Amino acid sequence: SASRLLPWSGPQNAPAATKDSAIAELEKHMARRAELTQGLDPLEWWELAQGEMSQAPAEWFAGLAGDDADCDLVAACGHALLACKTHFKFQPPLFEVLDAEKVAKKQEEQEREKSRERLLKQGTALVKALWNSYEQGGTPPTEKDLAALDADVLENVRALIMQRVTGQYAPDDTAWEKITRALPDVPFMGLRLAQAWGLVGPHYNAWADRSGYEMGDEWSKSHAEAIEALTALPEEGELNPAPFISIDSATTRDIDDAFHIAPREGGGWKLTLALACPALHWPFESELDKAVRMRATSLYLPEGVSNMLPQSLGEGHYSLFAGETRPALLVSCEIAPTGELISCTPSAGLAKLAANLTYEDCEAALDGQETPAMPYLGQLRLALELAEARQDFRVTSGAIIINKPDQSITLLGDPDSADCRVVLGFEPEAPRAHLIVSEQMIAANAGLAAWADNQGAALIFRTQNVDVPPEAAGIWTDPLDIARIVKFLAPAALDTAPLPHVGVGEARYATVTSPLRRYPDLINEAQILHLLEHGSPRWSKKELEQILLFLGMRLDAAQTVQRLRTRYWKLVALQQQGDIWRPGIITDENDSLLTINFPCEQLIVRGRRPLFPEGARPGVNVEARLGRISPLMGDVALAEVRLPASPEANSESAPC
Repeated sequence: SASRLLPWSGPQNAPAATKDSAIAELEKHMARRAELTQGLDPLEWWELAQGEMSQAPAEWFAGLAGDDADCDLVAACGHALLACKTHFKFQPPLFEVLDAEKVAKKQEEQEREKSRERLLKQGTALVKALWNSYEQGGTPPTEKDLAALDADVLENVRALIMQRVTGQYAPDDTAWEKITRALPDVPFMGLRLAQAWGLVGPHYNAWADRSGYEMGDEWSKSHAEAIEALTALPEEGELNPAPFISIDSATTRDIDDAFHIAPREGGGWKLTLALACPALHWPFESELDKAVRMRATSLYLPEGVSNMLPQSLGEGHYSLFAGETRPALLVSCEIAPTGELISCTPSAGLAKLAANLTYEDCEAALDGQETPAMPYLGQLRLALELAEARQDFRVTSGAIIINKPDQSITLLGDPDSADCRVVLGFEPEAPRAHLIVSEQMIAANAGLAAWADNQGAALIFRTQNVDVPPEAAGIWTDPLDIARIVKFLAPAALDTAPLPHVGVGEARYATVTSPLRRYPDLINEAQILHLLEHGSPRWSKKELEQILLFLGMRLDAAQTVQRLRTRYWKLVALQQQGDIWRPGIITDENDSLLTINFPCEQLIVRGRRPLFPEGARPGVNVEARLGRISPLMGDVALAEVRLPASPEANSESAPC
């Protein structure tokens, strides 16, 4: 059609020419035009024309190329201009000379397009090689292989993979889908490729990345000035002379509670708690506070602790170390002989601990053994009497107490190494020492919740407002009983309304006792301090609701990291143990599935009925082999189930 004709013509030959001579003539001109085109530089013409003229015909540019602008030179110039789309735009019959700004944009787009083409071609091959290495356990691409690829392709593929590892990618970015189109659609594809490439270790914590939780303490360095200002503040308040003692694990450095106990006139006990007090001068809404709120809670993972607060504060300046004077929220509780909490009164002051004790030492001292806790045996005995009375009272009030041994997960070797070994076990038993601490914390949290509510102040309450049958109350240790009881419960939730907490058997409950480790406790402590100093709350109920909107999401994210990462290491341990028979007890069933609780591993696994021997039902002990175990996915499946070799084993829970 006429619209497709180029605006230059020639050559003109005699009409009497034969077909063969016409073709030969055309081929001669085409060869000459191709030769001429190779020697032309349209960018030089653009430099001459840009700023001087906006458009010109091909003949004008041919004049720049040579004195004798015949039809072949004009055509060669026209084709050279057509090919130079970054600097000229063909609008028949003229060529528009683009300005410098448009040229720069077109060059950028052209380079992006070339980069996309290289990424699609080379990147697809690279991720396929990485995937084959991951799946088949072969050698990943060598340095020589990688060096053969363009540098920008390597950088782009690396960035795309790490974006998938961390979850920080744009949903509308199609590059990832294009280069992974030939790969199977499996979860954690980015992490698998990153591990095959060696960008991250074999046990990389992708859950922390995806939650936006920065492990370790490196994050606090950008807040060094604010941290230094807090540590420089003078100690204020009156020193409580009580010789407080704390009880924690031997490895604990963020010590946030201590106690002193004395007999109460008329019977019962007078319990005074000293709680670490970072809220006293905490710079709420500062950049440091926003970073701490983003963390929301401390994480205690097998590979190490990541504190909510900067380490220099949580494990240093605010931690209740023996012999060091610290600001404290002092909580005085009056408790009746029955274990009923009569009153709870907070005050601000200073505390100086006499000792930092461990659970194991306290337990041994209660048995009469000589340990560092022995000088405080009188305190421990009084505290144990109180704890037992409090627990009995709570059970009478409907508390549901589930007691399971605390599992330990120990990593032998570098957690980032494939050679890291995982050992499952249980923490040393210290039931009485743990009971002392847990009942004191519950009493303080319930008492302070009631005190603040009576003052008309809102707190961030922890609630579990569900109806449960009276027979659910009690202390449960057997896996079968626990499986039955937990069906009555719903997960505890955070709320600004003082609703009941069925699990602890309290009408109002707000955690305050761990302000170094949990942001809701930090908020609640600050609210109580403001009430004490000003007679009014720092935040209204509506303001706390706004805080809780964000805080709830951050707590959920952090707790997901804690849960999934702990399960990951547990499943790695099971993989390393190999194919062995494990004792368990059937705790639940439905029409198609039965559930096994493995007490030694603290693991619950479901399997289809055909896997189970005849007579399998809840309460029956079994032995099972695990089949597929996927630590990354958190999945585990049963391979085979049998009855124990000893019939007597069905009469009691399988031992670890």
